[in-house]
Amino acid sequence: MGKLRINLMVGALGFVVTFLFTSINNLYMTSFIRALFAFAIWFILAVVFRWVIVITTSTSHAEADEESALESTHDQRGTHFDLKLPMDSEEINDLLKPKPESSNGGDTGFTPLNPPKLVSAQDPEQLAKAVRHLTEK
Repeated sequence: MGKLRINLMVGALGFVVTFLFTSINNLYMTSFIRALFAFAIWFILAVVFRWVIVITTSTSHAEADEESALESTHDQRGTHFDLKLPMDSEEINDLLKPKPESSNGGDTGFTPLNPPKLVSAQDPEQLAKAVRHLTEK
């Protein structure tokens, strides 16, 4: 009942404020209708606001419970160190060493690209004649 009373008081406050400000420039019936809408909006906002507060406070209580559980195990922190090492360190050393068969560049299938040269072996007079012919058209 106390929760509903607070929500109704917030809605009534919105009703009164809206009715007072809108009655200056509007008819009383228009101001009353607008004040009813304001009451509904402020009532819903109060319900949502109170719901958000309840949700945030309940999660903070849950976090506080988790923190107290962690504090009880605080003295056990750092006493256990779990580390796994590979059993065969020779395998790791073999992976780090370069293999002789890959270093000699055997049959890898790689051939460097040899692009054709862009230098023309034609006579410059013939090239000039071709350019003149193309510009005339």
